[in-house]
Amino acid sequence: MSDSPFERRTRAAQARLRERDAAALALFPSPNTYYLGGVHEEPGERHFFLFVPASGDPVFVVPELYGAQVRDATWVDDVRTWVDDADPLAVVDDALADCGVEDGTVLLDPTMHARFTLDLRDVRPDCEFALADAVLSELRVRKDDAELDALRRAGRAADAAMRDVRDLGADAVGMTESELARYVEERLVAHGGTGTSFEPIVASGPNAANPHHGHGEREIGAGDPVTLDFGTHVNHYPSDQTRTVVFAGDPPEGYAEAHEAVVDAHHAAVDAVEPGVPAEDVDAAARDVLEAAGYGEAFVHRTGHGVGLDVHEEPYIVAGNDRVLEEGMVFSVEPGVYLEGRWGVRVEDLVVVTADGCERLNDTPRGWRV
Repeated sequence: MSDSPFERRTRAAQARLRERDAAALALFPSPNTYYLGGVHEEPGERHFFLFVPASGDPVFVVPELYGAQVRDATWVDDVRTWVDDADPLAVVDDALADCGVEDGTVLLDPTMHARFTLDLRDVRPDCEFALADAVLSELRVRKDDAELDALRRAGRAADAAMRDVRDLGADAVGMTESELARYVEERLVAHGGTGTSFEPIVASGPNAANPHHGHGEREIGAGDPVTLDFGTHVNHYPSDQTRTVVFAGDPPEGYAEAHEAVVDAHHAAVDAVEPGVPAEDVDAAARDVLEAAGYGEAFVHRTGHGVGLDVHEEPYIVAGNDRVLEEGMVFSVEPGVYLEGRWGVRVEDLVVVTADGCERLNDTPRGWRV
């Protein structure tokens, strides 16, 4: 796996470590371990680390039962294992010594469990410890070609699933929200996705007035606005799309006008995306449209969030965030209107910032008619 995207990211992280005069990264099973090492694993009770020194080659320290699968997955040559009846900290001590880490600043994965953080402190009492965000967040916020390919494929799977949902038409009337959510999950997998990137939201009628309703046993009725917010993974990268539709019958009074305003706000925000624009300006573009239409107080959340190995990450598209957009950033654009006890509307696409604007990663219809 020489010169893999994972190795290139690791070398970029090492350059940032040197710029900050930090000694090493110490990572725990997390998106960061996949981002640099190519190893996706859930955190557990055993000591499992990826050490990335400021210079030289990284080292994995993992339980013996993970040794073969880690070696198969990673470009990292040095994978050291420990068995359950041995002291893992002896292996950790040797690995850090071979990485040249005796003192200095070690940047920890922010998700690392407290027990492992304390163990590292015990093994290297002369080191100072801080969070790895300062190095890794700035790398992860701009997606490389491999990441963009996975995000596009995940977006296509979500689009295909949404087309299947629209094709249900009046057959969706009488389904419960949970039944439709399970259908969405099946279609995401059928179109090449791996699982779901979060628990799907299927919110019908008054439930759609709650932005994060989830799904329940309410039956979908004719004329009910139904908000569907879902995504899947491709190579550990997620999609995230929202549409609000009416499967049959006439929607409630005022719904069509509100939906049109949300779509207009969505387009205005997407049109505002380009390199050099502050994130808060994209939020303002959507908010201005909804305020002018009389729905300002009904837009109760930020316009978007970054998407990558985590479905919510930098950059956040929100008032007060003056971070300038850069080519390769990926985030959602999802304005909404929510009228408590009545209904809600949200329309969401993912976009990637390009050299002169942005590319949408979703292209299904945004109207409410199926």
